[in-house]
This record gives sequence, structure tokens and C-alpha cells, in this order.
Amino acid sequence: MNAVNDTRRAPAHPTHKFQLLLRREFWEHKGGFLWSPIWAGAISLGLTLMALLVGEVMMRKAIARGDLQIDGHVMVNGLNIGALTSKMSPEDARQLAGGIDLSLLMTSSWPLIVLAFVVFFYCLGALYDERKDRSVLFWKSLPVSDTETVLSKAVSATVVAPALAVGAALVTMLGFLVVLSLFVLAHGGNPLRLLWGPARPFEIAAQLVASIPVYALWSLPTVGWLLLCSAWARSKPFLWAIMIPVFAGIFVSWFDLMQLFNLESAWFWKNVVARVLLSGVPGSWMEVAHVHNVHVDGPADVMRLINLRTMWSTLLTAQLWLGAVAGAAMIALATRLRRWRDEG
Repeated sequence: MNAVNDTRRAPAHPTHKFQLLLRREFWEHKGGFLWSPIWAGAISLGLTLMALLVGEVMMRKAIARGDLQIDGHVMVNGLNIGALTSKMSPEDARQLAGGIDLSLLMTSSWPLIVLAFVVFFYCLGALYDERKDRSVLFWKSLPVSDTETVLSKAVSATVVAPALAVGAALVTMLGFLVVLSLFVLAHGGNPLRLLWGPARPFEIAAQLVASIPVYALWSLPTVGWLLLCSAWARSKPFLWAIMIPVFAGIFVSWFDLMQLFNLESAWFWKNVVARVLLSGVPGSWMEVAHVHNVHVDGPADVMRLINLRTMWSTLLTAQLWLGAVAGAAMIALATRLRRWRDEG
């Protein structure tokens, strides 16, 4: 009896199987999911360091020529940041804080820019490559359904990859602050008062983390379309994925078909072509977000436009939910096509 009981094994829980599928996707695409955003952040920090070094050299040459002055006094031994900032007005200090925040956001955006390319090409090859190298035969022999397999790829593109990219962005932002702090210290400034105090790194970090669910929903049309092309195309899925929506846009514009609905052809390009091709670009949802009327007169005002309230207002738009439904439908169709393609 014990021998019989030992041979029995409880079936794997669906959640456990799905976690294993997500791990499989991560390890098979670790270079794109993990290392690409890390390298992008490292390059961003490297360029920042180079810019500071070049600026330091040019500043010292200007000092040697007597061209660099503040209040009529020639600066000696580098730029005295503490003396310079002590003469700023409250408005100047506000713009300085906004400039630091904007710099943090721009620096941390490098891993997110890479994310758009990673998600695009990952989805294009997710179902096509396994048919091409015939590894699908092995995966089909396992007790895993087509639905679970395709969903694991969709979740990897919409949640796992963005989460890793945001993690790399946060590390990049912290590294940028450390580099600037060392620069400020070397020039007579107090980084706690000049950088960490005015800046809002924790608020920006919270915004980046909170953007993950918005990205997951907004990117569904692109993820669904690319997975559908990956499951359907017998060859060159990249060309099919690009040509079909672009040629559809040209056809609609040529014959002015949107006039039947009292709409311009630009509506089709914006809400169909761009949505299926570019929704994987982080921040592309800002066009439909509710932006409060703010007079932009410097970096501080720009940062007032980019906030958590503005980003989450996208969740109240029809564009996001209609795109999410369309993306989910294309993912479901890709699941059916995977089974049909595999069966010949």
C-alpha cells in the first residue's frame, strides 16, 4: 500500500504551473528582460558622468581665462555651488527643484525606452520561434494548455518585463543622485539641502511603480496583435505585423473611408494603427490622460503635468478599456491559432 501511495502524486496546482511558465519565459529571455534595461541604465549613468567631467574641464578653462564670474568676482578652485545657490530667489529654487526632478525622470527613462523594443520583439517571436525550431513539440508534450502558455507570454510582456525595467529605472535614478551628490560635494555644496531636499525621488519612484498596471492595460493592443502575428505568420512575422496595419491605414486614407462615420483618416491612424504598433511604448498613454490646465514656464511646471493623478486618469478613458478588450480578444485568437498551427 505504501508503494502505491508513493507512486501517486497530487496534480500540480494551476498557480504553481503558471509560475513555472513565467520562470521559463524569464530564463529564456533573461537578456532582454533583465540585462537590457540594466545596461541602458548603466549607459545613462556613464553619459552623465562624462557630461560632468567635460563640464568640469570647460569650467576650469573658463576660470583660467577669467571668464567665469559671479557678482563680479572671478571664481577660483571650481564652481562654488553653495555660494551660487544662496543667491537664488524662491522662484529660482522652485525651478531648480523641478529641474532636478525632470532630470531624474529623464535619466530613469532609459530602461523604459529599451522596454518598448524588448516587448515588441519578444512578442513577435514568442509563438513563432517555438514553431520555427520545433521546440513547440516538446512543450506540447507537457501537461500545460495552450491558454496557459500564451497567457504566460502575455503576462511576461505586460507585467514581468515592465516590473524589471522599472526596477532598473529606480536603480539608475538612485545612481544619478549619488553622482550628482558627489559633484555637489566637490564644489562646496550640501547635497542634502540642494538635491535630496528640493527633489522628490521617492515620489517619482512611486509614480514609476504605479505606472506598471497602467502599462499592462494600455499595452494590450500591441501585445495581442504581435502575439497574433507570431502565432499566424509562417515566415517574417515582423513584416506582417508592420505592413498589415500600415497598409490598412493607407487604404482607409486613400478612399477616405472614415468619412462614412464622420471622422477624419487621422482618427484611424491614431486609434488603430498607432495603438496596435506603439502601445508598448511607456508613457504613450499620456495623450489621453486628463491633464489639468497648467501654464508651462519651466521644468517645475512640466513636473506638475507628470504626476500620479494624471497617469491614473487614463484608467477612466474609453481608449484604454476598448484597447484592452481588443488586445484580450487577439490574445484569445492567438491561443486558438497556436493549437491550429501546431496541428498542421
